[in-house]
Amino acid sequence: MALVLPLALPLQPRIRLAQGLWLLSWLLAVASSLTLLCSGHLLVQLWHLGTFLAPSCRFTALPQIALAVGAVALGTGLVGAGASRASLDAARYPPWRRVLGPLLVVGTAGGGGLLVLALGLALALPGSLDTGLEEGLGAAMSHYKDTEVPGHCHAKQLLDELQLRHHCCGRHGYKDWFGVQWVSSRYLDPGDQDVVDRIQSNVEGLYLIDGVPFSCCNPHSPRPCLQSRLSDPHAHLLFDPRQPNLNLWAQGCHTVLLGHLQELASTLGSMLVVTILLQTLVLLGLRYLQTALEGLGGVIDGEGETQGYLLPGGLRDMLKTAWLQGGVDHRPAPEEGPPEEAPPKEGLPEA
Repeated sequence: MALVLPLALPLQPRIRLAQGLWLLSWLLAVASSLTLLCSGHLLVQLWHLGTFLAPSCRFTALPQIALAVGAVALGTGLVGAGASRASLDAARYPPWRRVLGPLLVVGTAGGGGLLVLALGLALALPGSLDTGLEEGLGAAMSHYKDTEVPGHCHAKQLLDELQLRHHCCGRHGYKDWFGVQWVSSRYLDPGDQDVVDRIQSNVEGLYLIDGVPFSCCNPHSPRPCLQSRLSDPHAHLLFDPRQPNLNLWAQGCHTVLLGHLQELASTLGSMLVVTILLQTLVLLGLRYLQTALEGLGGVIDGEGETQGYLLPGGLRDMLKTAWLQGGVDHRPAPEEGPPEEAPPKEGLPEA
């Protein structure tokens, strides 16, 4: 039976294959370690920003799958380095000879499946991140005032820290704060006519002002921070609300966080591509080395020329037979009955 993708491997090519596999395996170990670091960093960032992500956002699945991919690839690299080094010594190879076949099956099925899944998530999930940040930031801004409500008492602190750390204001800009009540009702004077008028003029009974929290202020601005009456062109000297406001952070937090997380995801995706290429080369090389050594009884410097291959010919013949049978019309053939016997000839009457 013909082998699948056979490759003739004399002595020197076998030795060079084992040495090259040792180097590729360590490169795979380094790449998978970097993948683990990138996925762990992204997972920590998502954990810190969990308050500003909608519960329906599935973007956290990407670093979790990438962690599993990195662990499997790291194991493949270490196994490949050990097996390729042991193959150069006939005394050290027999223990590897018994386990290398199952390890190749597990590495190919498990590692390949996880890598494809992680690459698919890296391409598909960034769209859900946009929606998740949009909903999460909107919910966080609406709970900014709820400093004494259980479950939301830290929303103000977290949002202030977010705006100060990432130099952003509001969801898409500082004017987003004009549409939410961010001052707690506890600090509003019910006897103040201005407060009463603002609440009564709003359909939802919210106290809305054209101001922003202190965390929106840009400390690099040369003038004191302007936080209130930002829509009134006559409220502040030398201030025009129609011009870019250099006193506040210009970017919204949605844009800043989306760019930050997508950059981390892009780096992780690049590491996944490198990892899958290296793992494919290592698994292919190990398979050729294993099958070549099997033909020599596990001795790399055995006499004669041997062949490495990916799959035995029996599998290819089986698939070929199934393919050919699939193209045949499977209509049942009419059953053939036993041949009819000729009737016996009657003897002629004697004269």
